Amino acid sequence: MPRKPRFFVPDVPVHVVQRGNNRQAVFFNDNDYRVYLDWLGEAATEHGCAIHTYVLMTNHVHLLMTPAESRSVSAPLQALGRRFVPYINHSYGRTGTLWEGRFKASLVQEEDYLLTCYRYIELNPVRAAMVESPADYPWSSYPANALGEDNSVLHPHPLYLALGADDAARRAAYRALFAAEIGSDGLTTLRACLKTGTPFGNDRFRAQIEQALGVKVGYNSRGRPKKIEQQVLEET
Repeated sequence: MPRKPRFFVPDVPVHVVQRGNNRQAVFFNDNDYRVYLDWLGEAATEHGCAIHTYVLMTNHVHLLMTPAESRSVSAPLQALGRRFVPYINHSYGRTGTLWEGRFKASLVQEEDYLLTCYRYIELNPVRAAMVESPADYPWSSYPANALGEDNSVLHPHPLYLALGADDAARRAAYRALFAAEIGSDGLTTLRACLKTGTPFGNDRFRAQIEQALGVKVGYNSRGRPKKIEQQVLEET
């Protein structure tokens, strides 16, 4: 069966996840995380992609980005892969693929959905029981977005900037968002959208994306969604 084509829209945020092959580790020590972030920042700048938030887990990564052009999602990840995969293989005496096929991606509606995606990504280490607070995990954007740590990879989204009149107010408002949990329905919907490539947003947003692209996106409302929801319940 041919692979389903993917479409991105300039200036529309995208949630991306890329997993290690067979869910195996892709980072093995602190320097691997640092190298990935350095090269991610370079690739994103070169290919016109703004990174808003991220988390680097042991065997997968989550990114929230806004592309300037339709290729500004795939191009930086391909450029990064051409550097990072040989680096890992050479460093650890391994061969072959590092990542599990193509990355997963879902367009994200800005109002009411974008900041949920921010929280979902930065709370990954907490859901995985690796840390008690997102502030305790060093390989995510939370220390920058919530605490003001310098981070040259990030470019704040306008909705994040609108949280407060200055940096202190903005960070306080952002931290306050994490006091409320993302409900189970919200988690299931977000994961299902990511797994199937369906836009994460309301019906109006999905209709706008389909009109802009001239194609149907994601799955129809019949048949498969229930099965997909069962598959994604345990995903982080």
